Amino acid sequence: MPEYKKFDTEIRSLGECKFNNPFTISKYTTDNDKIMIYVENEYCEKIKSGKVEPLYLNLAGAHEKIYFNPQETRAAIVTCGGLCPGINDVIRAIFMNLYHTYGCQDIFGLRYGYEGLLEKNKDKMIRLTPKNVEKIHEDGGTMLGSSRGAQDVGEMADFMENNGIDILFAIGGDGTLTAAHLIAEELLKRGLKRSVIGVPKTIDNDISHVAKSFGFETAFAKAHEALQSAHMEARGARNGIGLVKLMGRHSGFITAYATLANRDVNYCLIPEIDFDLDGDNGLLNNLRKRLVKRGHAVVVVAEGAGQKFFDNKNLGLDKSGNKKLGDIGTFLKKEIVDYFKEHNMEATVKYIDPSYIIRSVPANSNDSLFCGFLGQMAVHAAMAGKTDMIVGVWNDMFTHVPIASAIQERKKVDVNEKLWFSVLQTTGQPDLRNR
Repeated sequence: MPEYKKFDTEIRSLGECKFNNPFTISKYTTDNDKIMIYVENEYCEKIKSGKVEPLYLNLAGAHEKIYFNPQETRAAIVTCGGLCPGINDVIRAIFMNLYHTYGCQDIFGLRYGYEGLLEKNKDKMIRLTPKNVEKIHEDGGTMLGSSRGAQDVGEMADFMENNGIDILFAIGGDGTLTAAHLIAEELLKRGLKRSVIGVPKTIDNDISHVAKSFGFETAFAKAHEALQSAHMEARGARNGIGLVKLMGRHSGFITAYATLANRDVNYCLIPEIDFDLDGDNGLLNNLRKRLVKRGHAVVVVAEGAGQKFFDNKNLGLDKSGNKKLGDIGTFLKKEIVDYFKEHNMEATVKYIDPSYIIRSVPANSNDSLFCGFLGQMAVHAAMAGKTDMIVGVWNDMFTHVPIASAIQERKKVDVNEKLWFSVLQTTGQPDLRNR
């Protein structure tokens, strides 16, 4: 059974909502509309017996009364971190809902991530219009540009205050959301009634309390194509080995889902599971036995897997302050080639790294639909005066999650649950550890 973790679900509000929502619908969302996070029978029985208190998330949606006067509201959108399918779809959805649904006129795009919230870059702000966002969803990447690296929180709060920005939409992953949380806290500390809303962007799908992040589905679908190519290359050579490296620093969701979509992978290596190269149970000996039996093999590895092989190297930090990873893909290729050479066994390794292709493609239809909903829900939350939160999806319903809870730990593949069991059944791979 899953672990029932307790975390803060309280959403911060700027104050009383006094304006009528110009968006007329038959049923509005209220702060009392919630969804129970854990729905398993075991958890429900614990609630009935009084052993635990139920944990809820607020549901997302349009509120009848809103905090901001749309005619006087100035909003800005920023995109940070690496590229991801669907960023432009989210930008467009946020703009369209602000402009057409609420009637906001002052909507800006900030260039190149949080660098855009520095006074020296004020002249680079883009006024968004129906014309310049009309077709952006057809392209990958982000029309606003992106960047990595921390900026001074005080300066970013100053920028919002000095330029009259009432609402900031921050589209990004863990680092982006951490900064958004600090900005929201700084604004509240100053007594400024400004809203900061996050839209989680990570193809690694590693944001806590969010069932799926946008771009993930497109990413593993594109990764599936790379695995198909690797399989064909492996079958096309005597003792052929197709080796594919996919993205996933700490979480192996793309690698696991692409493996399940492909069904031709023989070894799936993710950061959550240790593996050895040498020894009877190691990857190399298992590969040799696979080639003797079947004549070909496909190996897929997440970028964050096998980092123990680089422990003796000081690789430094990247611009986001993360420890740089060793290149497990090229490392494995060399180790495999050397192993079979030492054993006088013919083998051909075809190595594929589709990382930047996967990141930069446009969102597929289902992801684009998902992005549209996320953008709309982000706007509804902001206009209702919510702040320091992200919009997400849980149990197939759109929800609000405090940023602090979303970033308190990274979501990872649970190797004791059905997803990983399905991977093991699909690949047939053994335990690759010498224990």
